[in-house]
Amino acid sequence: MTETLDEIGLAIVGCGTIGRIRATFAREYPGVKWLGLCDINDDLGKQLAEDTNADFYTNDFNELIKRPEVNAVMIITDENKHTEPTLLSVERGHKLFIEKPLATEARESAQILNAITDAGLDACVGYTQRFRRRFLTVKERLQTGQIGDVHTVTTRAFMNRMVPIATINKTNARHNLTPMVVSGTHSLDMSMWLLEGKKPVSIFARSVDKVLNEWGTKDTTFGIFTFEDGTLFSMNICWALPEIWPGSVYGLEIGIVGTDGVIDIEDTHRDTVLATTQEIGGGYVSGGYKAPPRHVDFMTSYPPGDLWNDQLHGPMREETLGWFSRIMMGVPTPHASAAEGHANLIHTMAMDRSAKLGTEISLPIDPEEFYED
Repeated sequence: MTETLDEIGLAIVGCGTIGRIRATFAREYPGVKWLGLCDINDDLGKQLAEDTNADFYTNDFNELIKRPEVNAVMIITDENKHTEPTLLSVERGHKLFIEKPLATEARESAQILNAITDAGLDACVGYTQRFRRRFLTVKERLQTGQIGDVHTVTTRAFMNRMVPIATINKTNARHNLTPMVVSGTHSLDMSMWLLEGKKPVSIFARSVDKVLNEWGTKDTTFGIFTFEDGTLFSMNICWALPEIWPGSVYGLEIGIVGTDGVIDIEDTHRDTVLATTQEIGGGYVSGGYKAPPRHVDFMTSYPPGDLWNDQLHGPMREETLGWFSRIMMGVPTPHASAAEGHANLIHTMAMDRSAKLGTEISLPIDPEEFYED
């Protein structure tokens, strides 16, 4: 852990749904003494600046990140716009929090990781689900060896198609906005985190695009990782479920089998169900996307958390406030590192490449291989 801060001068680049959530938490945190915001959409950014009583607003991230008050930066832009503000923040020596993925281009991800490593910075990547109690306790049980040596992991993720439509609709740079790179990265990160210490050596994958091909992406990807010690990890994600599917975003199941036991995680959120004759708003709102009306909701299926009295409670609060404590007091946290974020991108892209070529891909893979065809 690098040296800590006495107080935080925070720059948030990106004022959309997640930027709004994190800026609100920042304004509540006593250690954040200065808050600056940036967004290319002035209407969005200025409204958030007013709502959070921000100290500064601009639509130019260069102007914000170079402000003398800034010593910490949160990069919360669209997935394919992380690179430039991140590299400038590294150049300035700021503490860094970057929403996943680290980048959507393998070369840019490697460039970011190398810059962070060379500068010796402590940078975190936003994998919010690591902060949920159920996954933290599973991690603890695995670390203490309560099911022996893990040899088999299976993961299944179901997602409402609201996310891909809203994500892809915001940009024409869509070639890497696949179910794995954008959303499957969450379940892959969780499983790789739980398998910490094991080295993947190959991946074989397949994809299908019956529904979302009109948006330039895949519906579903299945893959099997083989690890150096023979451990198998099978995972799949389908983000093409109908927009009226009751899960707001993510439904996840993970099975972990060890030599002495098993851990079975059911995280589909079907334990708290709302059904009403009234219309329920879309569970995912981003970039002007408007979901069709729904009448049934899995009430805890929005990954950032749940609202009470206009306050968001849940893993994104824990993650954000935990990062502030990390950079001010050196508190150990389960945040993903930049190296883990880069590995997650490479592994998800390797799944896509395997599915495209119809062949097994050896790992680790040089980022340049993704540009060969």
